[in-house]
Amino acid sequence: MTSKTDTQKLAWQSRLILAIVIAPIAVSVVWEARFWTLHEPSVAMWGLGLSALLGLIAWKSRSGTPAAAATGALLCASMMFSTFVYPYEPWRTAIVPVLAVLVLTSLTTRFGRRRKEQLGTAEEKRGRVSAQVCANLGFAALVCSPGAQSMLAGGRLVSADNSLFGALLSYAAYAALAEAAADTVSSEIGQVLGGQPFLLTTFRRVEPGTDGAVSASGTLAGVLAACAIGTIGAWMLRGSLVTGCVISAGGIFGLLFDSLLGATLERKGWLNNDAVNFLSTASAAISTLVFVLWTLRNAAI
Repeated sequence: MTSKTDTQKLAWQSRLILAIVIAPIAVSVVWEARFWTLHEPSVAMWGLGLSALLGLIAWKSRSGTPAAAATGALLCASMMFSTFVYPYEPWRTAIVPVLAVLVLTSLTTRFGRRRKEQLGTAEEKRGRVSAQVCANLGFAALVCSPGAQSMLAGGRLVSADNSLFGALLSYAAYAALAEAAADTVSSEIGQVLGGQPFLLTTFRRVEPGTDGAVSASGTLAGVLAACAIGTIGAWMLRGSLVTGCVISAGGIFGLLFDSLLGATLERKGWLNNDAVNFLSTASAAISTLVFVLWTLRNAAI
């Protein structure tokens, strides 16, 4: 387990993630809110309104600090603007998978709290902080933002609509959300029901709460969480069973990558937990995007 001293030394990584995520997403939300206010006000109203409500629920349920709740609302608004498909329906956007992630992580964090307190691994009762929210949801918001769509389009400015680029990046965003849910659910369930876990790199038994430790029950719970978000993501995209499997597979890949980073770079004190979570969601999103692009390319040949 990472010591308190190491955590303080690596706090700059959490601040860096905040800077990487907050600034571009804030600009994106302002731009998209203005765009939709001018072209279709109901999109702006639903996006900002439901995101603010979700942030309020997270704060009132003590899932996060006030700053963390506001950060989550900002990220959710950006994803709602970037992931809808025509005809516009608020529940056909990222609001549903983000809400599912919030519910799954909140319930499993509270599950077996007394046991976690005995192990010294229980989350603080004030809930998550802004850096943790950005580490878990930040890459999902970044990967489907207008800036990412523009990069995928070869530098051309892409409007926030039902574009091919937006659909492709939605796959990646939902995979990142699937990994975020899988990671938290796996860790929280594993600490309570997993017994003595083992390291993915050596398969040696270690104490619960050790960086990179995995257990059969925790991993199974994480896989089920990834599949749940993958199924929701497929419904958002009006996709098929294959769509859900692709998104779920990306989330599971990120879950395993998270354990690998935890057992290596985090244990060595090179990365803190926020950095591991951010990179793991990035691995889920990027692997999914690469797979989808590779599949489309080969289908076209």
